[in-house]
Amino acid sequence: MKRSFLALSLGVGACVLFADQAIGQGRNCADRETVVDRLAEGYGESRQSMGMGANNSVIEIFASIETGTWTITVTLPNGQTCLVASGQSFERLDEELTPAGIRL
Repeated sequence: MKRSFLALSLGVGACVLFADQAIGQGRNCADRETVVDRLAEGYGESRQSMGMGANNSVIEIFASIETGTWTITVTLPNGQTCLVASGQSFERLDEELTPAGIRL
């Protein structure tokens, strides 16, 4: 379980690093409403988590509990949303967060 979480964390970190490049190239981007509608209608995905990224961007993870598909998006302050990564086998974890600096 810890390995899966570590791998997912590293994967998300890598996606965020490459987000600026993808956004700069304008690939796979549209207004947020269009992207969210497409994820919901085409893949049955809904927002599962979100957080703030660099330059006031919003990072969101959309997923379908039924099919296991997932998508990571970055939304810029101007409302432009870009797809950063997607995949399969999404699993929701309801684990307590471990405070920084504490190893289990």
